[in-house]
Amino acid sequence: MGAASLKRCCLLLPSPSSPFSIVRTRARLPSPSLLSSLLLQSRKTRPSSFSRALCSFSSSPSPHSLPPSTADAAGTAPIPARSKPSAELYLYNTMTKQKEHFRTRVPGKVGMYVCGVTAYDLSHIGHARVYVTFDVLYRYLQYLKYEVCYVRNFTDVDDKIIIRANELREDPLTLSSRYCDEFITDMASLQCLPPTVQPRVSDHMNQIIDMIKKIIDNGCAYRIDGDVYFSVDKFPAYGRLSGRKLEDNRAGERVAVDSRKKNPADFALWKSAKAGEPYWESPWGPGRPGWHIECSAMSAAYLGHSFDIHGGGMDLVFPHHENEIAQSCAACSNSNISYWIHNGFVTVDEEKMSKSLKNFFTIREVIELYHPLALRLFLIGTHYRSPINYSRVHLDAASDRLFYIYQTLCDCEEVLSQHDARNLKDSIPADILNCIQKFLVDFENSISDDLHTPVVLAGLSEPLKTINDLLHTRKGRKRSLRIESISALEKEIRNVLNVLGLMPSSYRQVLQQLREKALMRAGLTEEEVLQKIEERSLARKSKQYERSDEIRKQLSVVGIALMDGPDGTSWRPSVPLASQEQVTST
Repeated sequence: MGAASLKRCCLLLPSPSSPFSIVRTRARLPSPSLLSSLLLQSRKTRPSSFSRALCSFSSSPSPHSLPPSTADAAGTAPIPARSKPSAELYLYNTMTKQKEHFRTRVPGKVGMYVCGVTAYDLSHIGHARVYVTFDVLYRYLQYLKYEVCYVRNFTDVDDKIIIRANELREDPLTLSSRYCDEFITDMASLQCLPPTVQPRVSDHMNQIIDMIKKIIDNGCAYRIDGDVYFSVDKFPAYGRLSGRKLEDNRAGERVAVDSRKKNPADFALWKSAKAGEPYWESPWGPGRPGWHIECSAMSAAYLGHSFDIHGGGMDLVFPHHENEIAQSCAACSNSNISYWIHNGFVTVDEEKMSKSLKNFFTIREVIELYHPLALRLFLIGTHYRSPINYSRVHLDAASDRLFYIYQTLCDCEEVLSQHDARNLKDSIPADILNCIQKFLVDFENSISDDLHTPVVLAGLSEPLKTINDLLHTRKGRKRSLRIESISALEKEIRNVLNVLGLMPSSYRQVLQQLREKALMRAGLTEEEVLQKIEERSLARKSKQYERSDEIRKQLSVVGIALMDGPDGTSWRPSVPLASQEQVTST
């Protein structure tokens, strides 16, 4: 890291509509990821929580404008104290098919339930997208000073779990418990905050059975030989979330094909026990719950029958969430969710992700070669409701951008460590203050507009460039209140990174990890890279410039960039040449 040119490395991102573009625009309707339009070049500049018990929940947006300048005659202004965010939060509601002003049922409190994983295997990048999306929402609600009760369940009793356990000759509950733990590990690597409560189906049989009893008592379910089915004909509003008709229900997709049912779309609330399967005693005989009832029962147990936000992937809209609404309303006529929020699908190299196409990637497989925060950056680089296309080209671009962000902030940290914060003045130049205020206004306006994270990421470019100018250019190093400016800029960038879940515990540590991942992808060791650097240095001294350029290109092809500076030549991870060419062609 010793070369000055390495520290001054700054990425030029020419596409103004890119999520990482220097140009920032007011949040618009979501569009597909524009990561593929990035042409990365280089330039010589460089919560409080609720208890486990039941949580108690009994106009158009006005842009946040810049405050008037308070600069004095010397062109400086006091560093403002942090004020309450003024941008109103708007979220897209799947139920109403429009963005709506977010208003909580109880002032200052939010109840949010997100459907969790069925724990029978390692989680994949589709799961990563769901839970990173709702982690950003969770973090932003906390930033807005809401007290959030975030419930995310585990399905640890399910047909898929039983089938997998039988294949492995393992107890189903033991297998699901193991994969619940693996999921928690994956979420921690992606820096997803732990929810307030993470209930498991196997721990909530009493609540599930009680809800099924209520549905039967209200005339919306019927019993057949130890099974209990919900009667969709008893719920006229069935289909209002998805807009689908009853005949669209997909028989066989967790909707049992059974000639005994009154309507083919009727779905199981309780399944009678079969040989070799786990079971629980119930008024209808031994058995286990159907898939949909668990979320209705557990959300009601922790949030009540009516709460603010229910979320999950777009694939859950029908039939899962549609069935949840039907059975919840059948159990309690006052059941109501204010906002239904769903994220878009993940494709792989423009194809649907599936095991049959052999393009199915687990989180573990991805983070073996890429830093988990690079995966997180990639995921929030596309608006959460838009489809996102996973490819190594996009991961390369995200990893490269992440390195630049952390290198800039690491340089900040190094400079600030040489000064006592108690001796810094409480004012900064007016232009720096304006840069900070514009950055914060753009951040709050964009993320409040249905979590438009691509625009937030684009907004990082200007303050990062300003920091690099202050750190490394001759003019910047001579500026008055330079350290105060660097400190103020770094603080605000850090606050935004915290909301995005991109703030690491150590810049230096993550930079080293990014270098190690780059070497792994390149199939090289650091010693081999240093040998190439020495070989190139000797070639330059011998005026063998073609050989020197050849070595640089060989390393560039595999994602290793060389930087020449006063202290010699150093290296840093970069987008492999093939990825750059693919980005250019697309």
